Amino acid sequence: MITVTELRFLADAQTSYHILKPWWDVFWYYITMVMLMIAVLAGALQLTQSRMLCLPCKAEVDNHCAHPMEHVIAKINLSSGPLGKVSHSTGIQNDLHRQQYAYIDAVCYEKQLHWFTKFFPYLVFLHTIIFAVCSNFWLHYPSTSSRLEHFVAILYKCFDSPWTTRALSETVAEQTVRNQTRKRSRLLTSSSIAEDTDTRKQSLQPGVETTAVEDDASSVLDKKEGEQAKALFEKVRRFRLHVEQKDIIYSLYLKQIVIKVIALLIIITYVSYFLMHITFEIDCIVDIEAFTGYKRYQCVYSLAAIFKVLATFYVLLIFLYGSACFYSLWWMLRSSLNQYSFEAVREKSNYSDIPDVQNDFAFILHLADQYDPLYSKRFSIFLSEVSENKLKQINLNNEWTVEMLRNKLTRNSKDKIELHLFMLSGLPDNVFELNEIEVMRLELIPDAKLTPMITQLVNLKELHIYHSTLTVDLQALSFLAENLETLHLKFTSIEKIPSWIFLLKNLKELYLAGSLDNYNFTHIEGLQDLKNLTTLYLKSSIPRIPPVITDMLPFLEKLSVNNEGNRLLILISFKKMANLSSLELINCDLERIPHSIFSLSELWEIDFRGNNFKTVEEIISFQHLHKLTCLKLWHNSIAYIPLQIGALANLEQLYLNHNNIEMVPLQLFLCSKLRILDLGYNNLTFIPEEIQLLKNLQYFAVTKNSIEILPDGLFKCSKLQCLLLGKNSLTSLPTHVGDLTNLIKIELVGNQIESLPRELESCQSLKPLCIIVESSVLHTLPSYAKENQKSCHR
Repeated sequence: MITVTELRFLADAQTSYHILKPWWDVFWYYITMVMLMIAVLAGALQLTQSRMLCLPCKAEVDNHCAHPMEHVIAKINLSSGPLGKVSHSTGIQNDLHRQQYAYIDAVCYEKQLHWFTKFFPYLVFLHTIIFAVCSNFWLHYPSTSSRLEHFVAILYKCFDSPWTTRALSETVAEQTVRNQTRKRSRLLTSSSIAEDTDTRKQSLQPGVETTAVEDDASSVLDKKEGEQAKALFEKVRRFRLHVEQKDIIYSLYLKQIVIKVIALLIIITYVSYFLMHITFEIDCIVDIEAFTGYKRYQCVYSLAAIFKVLATFYVLLIFLYGSACFYSLWWMLRSSLNQYSFEAVREKSNYSDIPDVQNDFAFILHLADQYDPLYSKRFSIFLSEVSENKLKQINLNNEWTVEMLRNKLTRNSKDKIELHLFMLSGLPDNVFELNEIEVMRLELIPDAKLTPMITQLVNLKELHIYHSTLTVDLQALSFLAENLETLHLKFTSIEKIPSWIFLLKNLKELYLAGSLDNYNFTHIEGLQDLKNLTTLYLKSSIPRIPPVITDMLPFLEKLSVNNEGNRLLILISFKKMANLSSLELINCDLERIPHSIFSLSELWEIDFRGNNFKTVEEIISFQHLHKLTCLKLWHNSIAYIPLQIGALANLEQLYLNHNNIEMVPLQLFLCSKLRILDLGYNNLTFIPEEIQLLKNLQYFAVTKNSIEILPDGLFKCSKLQCLLLGKNSLTSLPTHVGDLTNLIKIELVGNQIESLPRELESCQSLKPLCIIVESSVLHTLPSYAKENQKSCHR
C-alpha cells in the first residue's frame, strides 16, 4: 500500500516544479485533466450501459430494411411502377428469443460497429497519456531532472535568503540617492560642473571607485545567515559552471513540443474524419440465418449521441491544446533561448557586473520568467561579484573584531607600528579604527578595498601591497595622495599595477617587484606624474631601464634595480639622472662597471651586488665622484683589488666580501677615511701591517678566510668597535687586543683558539663587550667573558 507520507512526497515533488512551468504548461495540464475525465466518463458509460439493440428486418426494399409490413405493401400498390423486389421472411419459432437477441447484439457490435466508436474512450485515454508523458518527461529524465532539482533547491534558498532582501533594499536606497544627486547636479554652476567632470575622469582610473551609500540598518546580518549566503554564492557558481556547458534541457523541451505538434496534427486529422462514423442507427448484415432465420437486422447504438458530443468536445480541446503547442513552439523559435541577459536588472540596480548566462542555465531562467520575473531578479544577486564582495566584507567584519586586529599590531625593525594581514578575503573595516597604524602590509588578499574610513588612519605613512588587488575609493585616494610617503608593490604581471598609484603626489619611495614587459613599459608611464618621488626600487627581469625612469624622473635621488640574474643592457641612459645620489644594480649580470655612472657627480653610494665582475680596473674612474663614500662590490668573482683604489680618498665604506680575493694591496690603506671594511668570504691568508693607517676604522670583517696570525697594526686602530674573525685558522688572540678600548663585539667562531688573553677584560670598560666564541677547542671561558656573553645577539 502507498502511505499518505509517500503521496504527500509525490505531491510536493510536483509542486516544486511549478516555477518552471509557463502558462501553456499549466494550460496543458488542465486540458489533459479534462481529456482524462472524458476518457473515464466514456469508458464508464460503455461498461455500464447496453452496447447495442438489434431487431430482425422482416422486409427489404432496394436492399434496405423496411417496416412495418403493411405500410410497405400499401406503398407498393399505390406506386405507378415497381419500387423494387419485396421478399418475405417467416422466421423460425422457438423459445429462446432473449438469447437470440443477445447473440445478435453481440455479433453486430463486434462485426458492424465502427472501431472508432468502440474504442473512443480508450483512444482518448491513450492520447491523454501521450500528452502527459510529453509534458512531464523533461521533468523526470535523469539528465534534466538532476539539474532542475538542483536549480529549484538553490532558487528557493536564494529567494528566502536575508542577503537577497538586503541587497535589493540597498539597490532601492542607492537609486534614491542617485535621483537626488541628479536633481542637485542641475543646480550646479558651470565651475562646479567642471570640477565634477574632473572628478569623474579620475573615477575612470582602474581600481578607483565611488563608494555607494549603504543603509546602516541593513548592514546588520547574522553571522549564521552570512555563512549561509556565502555558501549560496558558492553553490550558484558551481551550478552555473556545470549547467552552462550543455543545452540538454533546451533540446529535450524543444523535441517534446515538436512531438506534441506532430501527434496533434495526426490526432486532429483522424479524429475529425472518424467523428462522422459515430451513428445512432446501424444496418447489420450477418450470416446467422441458420440460427435466427434473418440475415439483416436494424440496430441502434444507445451511446452514439453522448459519444458524439464528447468527441466533438474532445476535438475542441485538441484545438485548444494545439494552439498552446504552436504558441510554445513559436516562443522557442522566435529568439535564442540559449542566451539570457540581465541587462534590465543591471540598469535598475548597482550590480552592473551581473553576467549574462547561456545554454541550459539561460533556458531555465527564461522558463522562470514566464512564471514570475522576480525569481530571476532575486537569483541574479548571487551571480554578482559585487554582491558577493559585499557579503564577504560583512562576514569579514564579523570575524575580525577591533580587539583581534589590535593584537596583530607589532613594531618592525624601524620601530614603527605595523599591521600585517595575510591571506584574508578582504580588508576588514575595523582596521580603520586602529588610528595608531604607521605601516600596513597586505599580502595575498584578493579583493581589498580602501574606503573613506581610511582618513581615520592619520599616522599611516607606509603601505605594502603584495600580490593583492586593492581598490581605492576617490576620497581614500585623496587621503593617500596627501599622506602616503612609501609604497611597496609586488605583482605577477605589469597589468596588475593599479593606475591609482600614479596619483599619489606626495609619494617619496616606491618599491616595484614583479614581471614587467620586456619592451613595452606603457603601464608605468604614470611614474612621470610622481614629482616628489626620490627613491625607486625596481625588482624585475628587464633588458633595459624603462625610459620613463631615466628621462621623466630628473629629481630621483636613489635608484635600485634588481634584475634577478638577467643581463641589463643599454646603460648609457644613466647619464641623464644627474641628481642620483645612490645607485644599486643588483643581479644584473654585469661583467664591467658601466662608464655612464662616472658622470653622476652626486653619487655617494654604489652597490654592484651579485654581478659577474672578475676585475674592476675601472675603479680609478670613481675618483671623479667626489661625493662617493660607500662602494659595495660584494657577491661577485673579483680576483684582485686594483692598485688604483688608493685614489678613492673620500671612501668610508667598502664591501668586498664574497669574492675570490687572495691579497690586499697596500694602496687600499691610503683610503684613510674608511670606517667599514668587509673582506669576508675571500681567500686571504694574511692582513698587512699597514692596516694601522686606517685610523677611522670601526668595523672590520675577515670572516671565512685562511688567516692564521693577526697583525699588530690591527690593534692600533683605536676606534675599532666590531671585529669579525670567525671561520679562520687562528690559534691564539694577541694580548694587544686589550688596546681596543672601544671594542663592543668580537667574533671568533670556527677558530682553534685554546684560551682568551686576560687583557681582553680591559675592553669592557667603556661599552658592553660581546664575545662570540663557540669553539670546540676552548673548554674554559673566563668569568668576564661568561658575563658579557649574555648580552651578545648572535
